[in-house]
Amino acid sequence: MVIMNKPPMLTTQQALERLLANALQIDGVEAVSTQQALGRVLAEDVVSLVDVPPMDNTSMDGYAVRCGDIGSPGVVLRVGQRIPAGSVGTQLEPGTVARIFTGAPIPLGADAVVMQEDTVVPDGRSDHIQITVVPKLDQWIRRRGEDLSAGKKALAVGTLLRPQELGVAASAGLTHLQVRRRVRVAAFFTGDELALPGEPLKPGGIYNSNRDTLLACLRSLGCDATDLGIVPDRLDATREALRSASKNHDLIITSGGVSVGEEDHIRPAVNAEGRLDLWQIAIKPGKPLAFGAVRRQATQDPLASLKDEAWFIGLPGNPVSSFVTFLLFVRPFILKLQGRNNVLPRSYPMRADFDWLKADRRNEFLRVKINSMGGLDLFPNQSSGVLTSASWADGLLDCTPGKTFSRGDMMPFIPFSTLL
Repeated sequence: MVIMNKPPMLTTQQALERLLANALQIDGVEAVSTQQALGRVLAEDVVSLVDVPPMDNTSMDGYAVRCGDIGSPGVVLRVGQRIPAGSVGTQLEPGTVARIFTGAPIPLGADAVVMQEDTVVPDGRSDHIQITVVPKLDQWIRRRGEDLSAGKKALAVGTLLRPQELGVAASAGLTHLQVRRRVRVAAFFTGDELALPGEPLKPGGIYNSNRDTLLACLRSLGCDATDLGIVPDRLDATREALRSASKNHDLIITSGGVSVGEEDHIRPAVNAEGRLDLWQIAIKPGKPLAFGAVRRQATQDPLASLKDEAWFIGLPGNPVSSFVTFLLFVRPFILKLQGRNNVLPRSYPMRADFDWLKADRRNEFLRVKINSMGGLDLFPNQSSGVLTSASWADGLLDCTPGKTFSRGDMMPFIPFSTLL
């Protein structure tokens, strides 16, 4: 009898490398207004139309001065002019100061600003001011172009446009931005036991939590997500769902049915409609991850990808496994399709405030929460079916395969806030 050895499971890093090697940036660029660009990805560099700030100006309310006029604390000088924001003063005469307000241009001849708190109005001399500190050259002066320079790059292609990037684009004078079109993702869910919230549960039935979780994940990444609902556990129904999804989508996501049981139809369906790699990844929660492609059906959609196939990723059915594998593998794949610059999950060293003495051969990702002492607490039930562990947690603690750790050890922590 010939004994067939199973191929070794892929590591997290190996699986990511294989996924990302296939993720080609999608075609399609559109111009959107700066105010409508939140969450989009830049398709070209943003070049500033202006210097920011456009002139030397003050960052404080106070007095524009010549440093040479103030050799020691207590000097009293005449207030020669008043410069509010939005107006331009005249050249500063020697022996005088200019009353100036935040954002106002620095008058010619001034080389520092003394903030209001470092001055005193002398008794009976409202047109004079006493300087109580000796100013340093250039203090409280924002120089022309120190933030942005006209003609220079303000934002790089591949940048995710958050509120702060939109502010930069606006300060650079841009009204519209060239962005990548949204990645189009279709999602469907397999399992005759599944029901939608609001429907009656039949014996042995459960409500489909993966639908809401995964669709929300997709939309949080700026995808156009299409919900194809629950597909019956039949090969013909699964094949039809794949054909329908392939028409106008870049990526198809499924949950459940990626094992090799009699009711798991994803594998034969994708093989019939395209091609499939079914991976076993050495992680927990998770393990099975199906990756491949489905032949694209004929479409008249002018924005559809020029590829002749749609990518396919099949996730496990257990809710925590589905959620975690989405964050670790699907998210980087989508970000690369979008043309994003940084796609891999980022971890930060944090102190574990618990012992972990049961090493697993797989790469475990524990649901943990940041406590008031700046350490990490462990959710008591790490089962892949307990979705409340992900709701309670602030992120994932990345456990090295085959190793334990003790309370007080510094461990890599992946915050959910950096992933969604």
